[in-house]
Amino acid sequence: MENKSHALAAGVFVLVVAAMLAGLATWLTRDNTSYQQFELTSKDGVTGLQPQAAVRYKGVAVGKVTRIGFDPQLPGNVLIRIAVNDQAPITPSTFAVLGYQGVTGLAHVQLDDDEVAQPVEPPGPSGLPRLPLRSSPLSRLAEQGPAILGQVQEATQRINQLLGDDNQKRFSTVLDSMGQAASSVAALSQRLDTTVKERLDPTLAALPPLAGDARQTLQALQQAGTQVSTLAADIGQTTRRLSADGGALDQLTQGTQALARVADQFGNSTLPRINRAADDTSRAARQLGRTAGGVNENPQVFIYGPGRSGAGPGEPGFEAPVVQP
Repeated sequence: MENKSHALAAGVFVLVVAAMLAGLATWLTRDNTSYQQFELTSKDGVTGLQPQAAVRYKGVAVGKVTRIGFDPQLPGNVLIRIAVNDQAPITPSTFAVLGYQGVTGLAHVQLDDDEVAQPVEPPGPSGLPRLPLRSSPLSRLAEQGPAILGQVQEATQRINQLLGDDNQKRFSTVLDSMGQAASSVAALSQRLDTTVKERLDPTLAALPPLAGDARQTLQALQQAGTQVSTLAADIGQTTRRLSADGGALDQLTQGTQALARVADQFGNSTLPRINRAADDTSRAARQLGRTAGGVNENPQVFIYGPGRSGAGPGEPGFEAPVVQP
């Protein structure tokens, strides 16, 4: 009986300790945070993502993954349910993407905001709101993998063709040609050295006298330019003197104006007087001519006087003479 009582006490003690450890674990792992449930659906694989994986909003832990399964609405899609802290700033422009931690391959859900609002996805059968899940960089790289491998294979084939036997022979020929060209260049350089020593050096020796002649010519040109500048200054001074007040041009202008006034006065006063005098002289000459004609026709005018002469043609009282038959 005593052994049974010790065994019962030990069993009770173990049960009490186990209950206390379970309660302590529950108390330590309790979470009083309020969460909001969201769903994510994706046609890409979610390798490395596990339940209880972290959900981060711009790198800050705001929740966890609660469930991973298949989407009953879209066959072939993966459905991920996440719990997000109510304090997380979820907006209509929020989207999700899978992130990976280094080389471990473990994935987590990364939330971020875009500049424009995302299209609202209809809720699933559970009635929970859904957030758009974009393809991760690793998924895009996996999708582009076949194309990259094809390009690498094509580049390898081209390199093999470039390094083929025929091209290697051509490269050898090109290298030989380049060696011959280098030899030709060296020979040409030697010829140039000989030409410089035999022909160019004497020419360079003759350059100093030629440079002296050129200096003398330049000095002569400078003297001629100085003389031209002096002549231009004299011409400018003469022009200023002619154009100054009271100068030759001014006096010539005044003389021309006086001559114009004299000509104007002659045309306005003297010339009409001369014309009237000429008209009077003409009338007097005509009268003298008529008088001389009358004396010539009737010399008795000096004795009997002029008498009364008959009316002439066009005058009042003129009568045409009668013509005898």
